[in-house]
Amino acid sequence: MASTPSKDYKRREREQKKLDKRLAREAAKDEKLEAARAAQIAAEEEAAKQAKLEEEARIEAEFEAELAAEAAAKAKA
Repeated sequence: MASTPSKDYKRREREQKKLDKRLAREAAKDEKLEAARAAQIAAEEEAAKQAKLEEEARIEAEFEAELAAEAAAKAKA
């Protein structure tokens, strides 16, 4: 004689499916937050690198201007 699954078994199966879905949603949410953090860190690093390059370019331009001023002063003297 074949037996059918009990209602308690079916209830446990439904609860397990709900739990699995919730865990999957939480994992996806965590992955999304981690990706956003990684993108933010990369953007901050890129901004710092760009600021450093701009500062170096400004210093180089000032040096070139001083060099040109000295050359002009020597040419007049």
